[in-house]
Amino acid sequence: MIEHPRADELIEAVAGWVESIRPQLNPRDAFLSRVAVNALNAVKRELIQGPAAEAAAVARLSALLGVEGDLKALNAELCERLRRGEMGVATPGLIPALKAGIEDQIAIDQPSYVSVKVRLNPNSRRKPWPPHKSGPTRSSTRSPRASRPSPSTGPTG
Repeated sequence: MIEHPRADELIEAVAGWVESIRPQLNPRDAFLSRVAVNALNAVKRELIQGPAAEAAAVARLSALLGVEGDLKALNAELCERLRRGEMGVATPGLIPALKAGIEDQIAIDQPSYVSVKVRLNPNSRRKPWPPHKSGPTRSSTRSPRASRPSPSTGPTG
């Protein structure tokens, strides 16, 4: 019996090869190879996680809208109801459904994103982002723009 490598295995092999030659590349090509590996890894995650994420989205949207359909049709129906004002932020279940869909997509596109890591690993010790507003923020610790010297007020000579 002939067994072909799965698509995710082929992607992993190509990404591994690109990573193995990256140290030998000039800085620009090394950067571009890293971008390529990231893209390949996103495709691999889409192949592996995408079907379950889509099935979950279809289930959520079907329950929310009270109709059956594929993801494209359900998204179109949701958009139409939002445009007509039949649904909005006060619609029960809308925000949690949208949030779950976003989290599933981020888990595929950017799995290192902090909120996804925390959601997937509730025992994570990472602090939530953004920080609480009670402490100093980056913008509050900066000196005001007006206190910076402008080119026209600098020394002349």
